[in-house]
Amino acid sequence: MTTAVVIGGGVGGLTAGLALRLKGWDVTVLERAPALENVGSGLAVSPNGLRALDTVGLGDPVRELARVQGAAGVRKTDGRWLSQTSQERARIRYGDGVVLMLRRVLVDLLADGLGRANIRLNTEVTGLDPEGGAVETERETYRADLVVAADGIRSGTRRRLFPGHPEPVYSGVTAWRGLLPRPEGVTVHSAESWGPGLVFGTHQLAGDIVYFYATDLAAPGGRADDERAELLRRFGSWHQPIPAMLDAVEPGAILRNDVYSMRAPLPRLHQGRVALLGDAAHPMAPNLGQGACQAIEDAVVLAHHAGGDLSGYTEARLGRTTEIVRRSMAICKATKIRNPVAIGLRDLGMRVAGRFSSDLMLRAMDSVLDWRPPAPTGPSSGRASTGRA
Repeated sequence: MTTAVVIGGGVGGLTAGLALRLKGWDVTVLERAPALENVGSGLAVSPNGLRALDTVGLGDPVRELARVQGAAGVRKTDGRWLSQTSQERARIRYGDGVVLMLRRVLVDLLADGLGRANIRLNTEVTGLDPEGGAVETERETYRADLVVAADGIRSGTRRRLFPGHPEPVYSGVTAWRGLLPRPEGVTVHSAESWGPGLVFGTHQLAGDIVYFYATDLAAPGGRADDERAELLRRFGSWHQPIPAMLDAVEPGAILRNDVYSMRAPLPRLHQGRVALLGDAAHPMAPNLGQGACQAIEDAVVLAHHAGGDLSGYTEARLGRTTEIVRRSMAICKATKIRNPVAIGLRDLGMRVAGRFSSDLMLRAMDSVLDWRPPAPTGPSSGRASTGRA
């Protein structure tokens, strides 16, 4: 039986493990943390990500978690819409809307599908032979026909394979994320509100949970004794439900992380028997909401090419992910504007574009959201997919 070792037990690594197992591979996932990812935050699964999840049998379970209703889009700090669309329009155009969900729920679905017996926790990789497929840990050495590097934005595997390649760079933006029960009487649109160098996003999740995120320009490495107070200082005067949410959230439920992005793409996404995916391959700003989706796409495309020449994987993924990294960073730069004149021009452009075409916001995403996974091959062909396209 062909064997695969996956380094990293996040969304991308678990999807790769599940996709490979469904094709008959013997899979072991090595995760250095003592538990699978349990970060208290949400993530977006767009139509392209849902199609990818269909290939491993999880598209419909994720669709069942969709709670986005009504208008969605970009607003001003006073609540007026700059650009908007809806789930209904997205479904008509792409066959699916966007599912906002808890990250830990997706991790659990993937881990259960893969089989938790195939996951080794508290296991850190200490050495790697990319040509021979040997993966060393403190306790033992694994030998594999394929090694999947899904070890995140600070990937040690990436540094081993491409020493000297530029590391991800700080975007100039720090981000806060939080979860809370929906405050009584509060309606939550799936929207971002843009101010001078500031963004605040709100989303309704299953279980009457609200997910929010916020960004602002800041020096890297900053921390506050009370991050909720920091958010109230920045966003407390913005439109509802932002102040109500910040009043209700527990300070300990707020996470803060600096945003990094890969400025120089890797020359390829594989070397020897090793393939990189997700943040290990192409760290990106979160502004397109594609970080998790691109890792999931990577995983199912890699499983499609596994067992053959990995250059097919690089050819299928490098150009697409490089463009999405670029587009994500371009939007990030647009949110960083603080000059009042430039803000006025930016906002006017969005309003005019929205009036010209109500579907312009969606059409701008066609090249991202219209993606289709490779046709199924191998032992599980037709078994894991729900048949959606």
